[in-house]
Amino acid sequence: MAWMDGSRTVAGRISLGDVIAHLGKHRPVFHSEADLQHSFARALWELSPDMNSRLEVPQQAGGSAEHLDLLCIGPSTRTAIEFKYFTRRWTGTVGAPAEDYALKGHAAADLARLHFVRDIARLERFCRRSDQNGLAIMLTNDASLWTPPGIGRGQTRDRDFRIHQGRELVGRLLWAEGTYKPNTCILRGSYTLD
Repeated sequence: MAWMDGSRTVAGRISLGDVIAHLGKHRPVFHSEADLQHSFARALWELSPDMNSRLEVPQQAGGSAEHLDLLCIGPSTRTAIEFKYFTRRWTGTVGAPAEDYALKGHAAADLARLHFVRDIARLERFCRRSDQNGLAIMLTNDASLWTPPGIGRGQTRDRDFRIHQGRELVGRLLWAEGTYKPNTCILRGSYTLD
């Protein structure tokens, strides 16, 4: 997760920790990113019925229309949220009531990191209002995404885009040491990942 500010509350109403705990209790696995988005919005409503949630909200940023995954609207503040759901192949039955899951394996972890960082850059464009913060969430069962690279590991093209626990993302992030400029991302803020 990466916050656009240090508040760690959604729309100034509920802590993200409470939302995650609620989801963990009621939905240990999700079928898809859309399922995660819907379940997150529902959890917000269950925990704070006076908060409004809107999925796939058009945003005008830089002259072109883009869509925000979830906009949470409280009485005086708002939170823009972008989700990524990157999975390793897994099948099983969990939950109450029990549900069968068949998660696909997304093989390109480097591209998952790139797209997550791009979501942070998008949130910087979307969160220019003084009453709005932003949150980028990646939910995954792939440990390579939250684990730091091993010691002695050679250079990787996504080195600047690593998103492991405690990593700080800041400034100009280069793909393949800058040899592929279309994937360069520039962040205005700094974001410690949790």
